[in-house]
Amino acid sequence: MNLPPFGLIRQIQNQPELTNIAQSVRKAWESSALAGKLKPGQTVAIGIGSRGIVAIDLMAKETIAFFQSKGCKPFIVSAMGSHGGANSKGQRELLGEYGISEENLGVPVKTDMTSTIIGKTTFDEPVHWDANALAADVVVTLSRIKPHTDFRGKYESGIVKMLVIGLGKREGASQHHQWGYLGLRDRMPQTVRVILEKTNFQAGMAILENAREKTARVEVVEKANLLDREPVLLDEARQLMGRLPFNQLDLLVIGEIGKNYSGAGIDPNVVGRLLVETMVEDPTPAITRICALDLSPESHGNGTGVGIADLTTQRLIDSIDPVPFRMNNLTACFLWRSKLPLAFTNDRDCLQAGLDTCWQPIFNNLRMAIIPNSLELEWIWASPTLLAEAQGRQDLQVEKPAEQISLNTDGNLNLSALFPNSVSGRRAGGKAHH
Repeated sequence: MNLPPFGLIRQIQNQPELTNIAQSVRKAWESSALAGKLKPGQTVAIGIGSRGIVAIDLMAKETIAFFQSKGCKPFIVSAMGSHGGANSKGQRELLGEYGISEENLGVPVKTDMTSTIIGKTTFDEPVHWDANALAADVVVTLSRIKPHTDFRGKYESGIVKMLVIGLGKREGASQHHQWGYLGLRDRMPQTVRVILEKTNFQAGMAILENAREKTARVEVVEKANLLDREPVLLDEARQLMGRLPFNQLDLLVIGEIGKNYSGAGIDPNVVGRLLVETMVEDPTPAITRICALDLSPESHGNGTGVGIADLTTQRLIDSIDPVPFRMNNLTACFLWRSKLPLAFTNDRDCLQAGLDTCWQPIFNNLRMAIIPNSLELEWIWASPTLLAEAQGRQDLQVEKPAEQISLNTDGNLNLSALFPNSVSGRRAGGKAHH
């Protein structure tokens, strides 16, 4: 195979980052209006979801310690809708991988799927809510605010969605997703109004992460301010999020897809492909062909979003567990994204098909990039055309000149060596430097 040489570029990102997460979390709770309202003996349900939020275990510990210091009795409740196979055991295992366990935190972790109908929306639909949370004297959430992978709206991923979909359990998630993106964009705000009126939810900790997947800042959003404050935080998160530094690519190679990188497996906000039925695509970035090479083990076989890629490997397809894969996609009601792409024996054959079909037959003009996943975008291997463009930009730094990248004896790229500071690199024991 005639692969072009690749050079290593680094995105230069001057972004906010918390130096002491534990202290910042504790301070945010201590200075909140909720701090003055708590009474000794109150039970506090802390909602935590299935997204891979950086240092979520540390944030949970500090949140628990804060409520315990007020004489309250905190516990964790899973707030992840139908994830983890839509069953208690699966959700407990998912939380455990993030350090959210009874052994680690010293408080109960409740993952049973029982929900209660607490009212009806203006659409005359029932509102489902987690029974454990409903029984608590106080409910709070730890919620990352970020652009959603499925739709554009006033409220996307954040506190509102965790209250409606996460704590709505399987029934609440299914009810909203059956309307497609309209159920999220238009019906979710109506459902949350019922929740704010009928439950003991008091505040959510809004967590913002920067493009390097570090905690940018945290803020406690009180119940009374939620509907006005979250859209402002969403705009801030949109400015912080990681992006590809090029508006057009002929071929993008993604080392791993997975739920730990994006709820959609491949972040549509990064690759410019929503692939949601009837929705108009974003104009940039325009990527002709995408090769996805593997599925992260952290996804537990949930290959959601594999269809955002055009070409893949047989090992990725073989890694998919049809049970969570089908459960997630049939519940979400976004089916286009998970149609199976053409699969090849190894990376070599997959990349060759990508080169053959990317609509750029002039080899020296090829705009091709390799990334470890759609979340970690600080380091990118780029073809000579992209390297030349990077040389003249303030936001990009060429760390290594173009060199030939070799494949191993199986015909596969050594992604952990190419990206030693990525999730896959750390998993393989790589060192966090280049």
